[in-house]
Amino acid sequence: MSTANSTPNTSSNAFVYFFGALGGLLFGYDTGVISGAILFIESDLGLTPFLNGLVVSGILLGAMGGAALAGPLSDSLGRRRLILIAAVIFSVGAVGAALAPNVAVLVMFRIVLGFAVGAAALIVPLYLSEIAPTRIRGAVAALNQLMITVGILSAYVVNAALAPYEAWRWMVGLALIPALVLLVGMYFMPETPRWLVSKNRDDDARDVLHQTRTDEEAEREVREIKEIESREEGGLRELTASWVRPALLVAVGLAVFQQIIGINTIIYYAPTTLTEVGYGNQAAILANLVIGVLNVLMTLVAIRFIDRIGRKPLLTIGLFGMIASLSTLGISSLVLPAPGSPTDPVAIITLACLAVFITSFAATWGPVVWVMLPEVLPLKIRGAAMGVAIFLHWAANFVVSQTFPVFLDSLGPGVVFLGYAFVGAAALVFVRTFVTETKGRSLEEIEADLRGRSVAG
Repeated sequence: MSTANSTPNTSSNAFVYFFGALGGLLFGYDTGVISGAILFIESDLGLTPFLNGLVVSGILLGAMGGAALAGPLSDSLGRRRLILIAAVIFSVGAVGAALAPNVAVLVMFRIVLGFAVGAAALIVPLYLSEIAPTRIRGAVAALNQLMITVGILSAYVVNAALAPYEAWRWMVGLALIPALVLLVGMYFMPETPRWLVSKNRDDDARDVLHQTRTDEEAEREVREIKEIESREEGGLRELTASWVRPALLVAVGLAVFQQIIGINTIIYYAPTTLTEVGYGNQAAILANLVIGVLNVLMTLVAIRFIDRIGRKPLLTIGLFGMIASLSTLGISSLVLPAPGSPTDPVAIITLACLAVFITSFAATWGPVVWVMLPEVLPLKIRGAAMGVAIFLHWAANFVVSQTFPVFLDSLGPGVVFLGYAFVGAAALVFVRTFVTETKGRSLEEIEADLRGRSVAG
């Protein structure tokens, strides 16, 4: 081993964080690209309304399976190896969807892509959280959400560029490029020190820690990980332990509320919503591009402040903005005349409220939830517990995506958006009641506190 250092080796840190987060870009691209591509798939493959919904939501069905499998696999195979497997699945899914000769094959490969998306949703924040130093863990883990928003924005840009040619196959197939970059880049990245210690590979863990910590910090962190790891039994049975339940409740609650407050009614259906209030197809896609830009910019704001303001205050602030925008959107839809053009009051208010909602979400709930999920869960069952939370996350996503068009048609936008505002109010109660702050605390300190509260209770 090399001689001791007083400062960490930072030359490769940016590459570790970049490739660690790149799976988030594929997550965002593959979920966002369908909003524009579906307009042309529908006419090219002759989709019925049911098949239209199946093409959109097929990726969500796969994501549930991917999340369920990725949790235990990440604990047994390792975080890095699972990202490599996900990159291969992303590549196969992108090529298969682009070459699909009919709707059945397209849906099948959308489900295949979903397995990779579900795995990425679990493993990317887990990898980043476990490899980052405590002082910048929030910002590093939030890179996952930044990459998701960049992926969504990239999808919107590609949609806008290829829309005049109705080239939906190129839209979905271009995901192959970042998938190959992820596969090659992640091959050279390290495993997380916490997983290495859990497999009794302490020297390998020290080598990884020395890239981002001083020698003293690295040794202290290995000791803390081993101390916490020695207390845990591991295995799925531990998921039901009384001391784990509060953490699992918070993880599941955050993962589910992030979806049922209605974010994907915007990600998947913003162009549809805008055409309903008087925008043409091209105008709706361009307006959606603006929403995508806001999504990225406000995620950058979150990265800057998440380790300063803290997780819980950001969650609370974001809910106030989302509840206000949803309430305004719902009330205006109920009391103002139906729009006929983009210059009518309801059309203007709709676009403004969508922008406020995405701004509030992207600066808070988007990144904070992905940061907190691995933070609040114990080491030995972190992968399995995140599998439970993210499986339910995708199940909630699927329910919202499938029911939104039905509710919109049967109840109208006013009632639907007021319903999402009510969900936001319930989320606010949940955050204030159950969520504790994790800013500035090591993962081992958070876990020790969880055990301590269980004993005290």
